[in-house]
Amino acid sequence: MRGTFLWRNRVLLTSGALLILSLHLISTGVHPGDFAARPTSIFLEIIRPIDAGFKHLSAGASGIVNDYLALVHVREENVHLRIELARVKSDRARLAELETENRHLSELLELRDVLGLNAVAANVIGSDATGVSHTLILASGESNGLRPGMAVLSNQGVVGKIIAVSPHAARVLLIDDHNSALDGFDQRSRARGIVAGLVDDGLILKYTDRSEDIRAGDTIVTSGLDGIFPRGLLVGTIKYVHREGPGLFLNVSIAPAVEFRGLEQVLIVTQPPPHIDDQVKG
Repeated sequence: MRGTFLWRNRVLLTSGALLILSLHLISTGVHPGDFAARPTSIFLEIIRPIDAGFKHLSAGASGIVNDYLALVHVREENVHLRIELARVKSDRARLAELETENRHLSELLELRDVLGLNAVAANVIGSDATGVSHTLILASGESNGLRPGMAVLSNQGVVGKIIAVSPHAARVLLIDDHNSALDGFDQRSRARGIVAGLVDDGLILKYTDRSEDIRAGDTIVTSGLDGIFPRGLLVGTIKYVHREGPGLFLNVSIAPAVEFRGLEQVLIVTQPPPHIDDQVKG
């Protein structure tokens, strides 16, 4: 009934009953199979697949992160390996270059010993950039005892002569320059002439009498009569001989023994060559 004591105090009584029930459950505990435990059991069943899925996603995400970190590590190792490989290649190239330079230097020193003259080696650091003249620049100069007029050689043959010096550099006029000239002769027939360069490139033997026995393939060497180059140094090989046409002299073309543009080191004779009579006697 709405007017009764129970009805008027229904909220208070209900709350009290629920409080007593809660205290009872806390004091006695909830046992498996109890009615009160069913909501918990249902809740666990609901969240089990969700929890399993979450764990699966978590494991997958962890695997992705681990794979990414491993990939980053591999990439870093690859970068280090490439750097190390580049360093090894660079070191190998430097060693090969040093071996080549040492071999060239040894050959030049052997040439100095054969000549029996004072001489110094020098590195080639440049050449004429305009093409007007045929010259080389050396990384040695007055401080190394170099002076204008000194003969410049390589293990292949005659290179040229020094025409200008500074304290630490020198300019060499090559024998194929049109301003160059040296006294030479045919090693087979002993016919003499002046070895000179051409304006349009090339090397010739000038002022050789038409009656001389000179043939293609003959070797031309220095005579020593110019007072610059020691006697018997290789100049080049005759390419062809033209006897046709007017004139008193032969038209003789020479292939230089030296590849001038490929020179890296040269030998400079720092003392005048001995007198021609002494060279012939020697």
